[in-house]
Amino acid sequence: MPRDIDVLAPPQRIADRVARWEEALDAFVPPRKTARKLRVATWNLRAFGGLTKDWTTPEGASPKRNFTDLHLIAAVIRRFDVVAVQEVRGDLRALRHLMKLLGEHWAFILTDVTRGEDQNPERLAFLFDTRRVKPSGLACEFVVPLEKGAELGKGELDRQFARTPYAVSFLWQKQTFTLVTLHVRFGGSAADRVPELRAIARWLADWAEQEFGWDHNLIALGDFNIDRVGDPLFEAFTSTGLVPAPQLAGLPRTIFDDPGAEHFYDQIAWFTQGQKQRPVLTLQAGAGGHVDFVPALKGRATLGDLSFHLSDHYPMWVEFTAPPA
Repeated sequence: MPRDIDVLAPPQRIADRVARWEEALDAFVPPRKTARKLRVATWNLRAFGGLTKDWTTPEGASPKRNFTDLHLIAAVIRRFDVVAVQEVRGDLRALRHLMKLLGEHWAFILTDVTRGEDQNPERLAFLFDTRRVKPSGLACEFVVPLEKGAELGKGELDRQFARTPYAVSFLWQKQTFTLVTLHVRFGGSAADRVPELRAIARWLADWAEQEFGWDHNLIALGDFNIDRVGDPLFEAFTSTGLVPAPQLAGLPRTIFDDPGAEHFYDQIAWFTQGQKQRPVLTLQAGAGGHVDFVPALKGRATLGDLSFHLSDHYPMWVEFTAPPA
């Protein structure tokens, strides 16, 4: 019979490893000095679905991710108030056990599984600390209007988003903010991504200009699969005025990035002053960065193995301050 293992009761060696990781995290996400700081993160957690319910994954077993990995992931997520997570699969075993670790004050909102050959069946999710933020009412997916006469424009999408962007509004310090998360289809080439990125930028701008109360502090975040600053993908993404967080400029996005040749996949971005009727960020963006878990957690594993235990992407984050009352 299989052993009955409690994810909430790690062996001492695992507890010690997690404690060391908590200390190392201070270098990437410093302890919060005031409650008037909102920390928002995005993390593509590779194939976050199945789970080996043990502290160590046996050789050759699948999936590689285990209870120890969930404790290490939870230590990162607890540093933030809201985390947009991409690649949550149809199998929710890993997510259910992660929520146990985060505790009763944490909650999640997520989409259904996308279907079809391009979708890499996955969900988009928000994990959030209910002591810090609360949903303020809006949760919706963006869809492309495909009826005749409703084209998004020449060179843009003539199909639905592969994974429809997901928007949820939250309330914090009497401030409403709407987060829109997405995971752009990678495709066979970079050129395949341009129409979807351009359509997303256009749709975000048009949607943001609607006159209703959900659009304050609109922030887009997720895996945009942009290769380089200034390339056609970046130009499509920023074509309607989205400004990527300068705090994240030049940081590697994946554990496979080579120094000097970093990708621009994962982003946090918003609209700024002077752009038609689009909501200007009233939250004040401050510190930000990424969490490089490789030095502390790789050990003897290969990067490939590490990517299935933790992820191939780094968490990216930005901290915001509420404007003076």
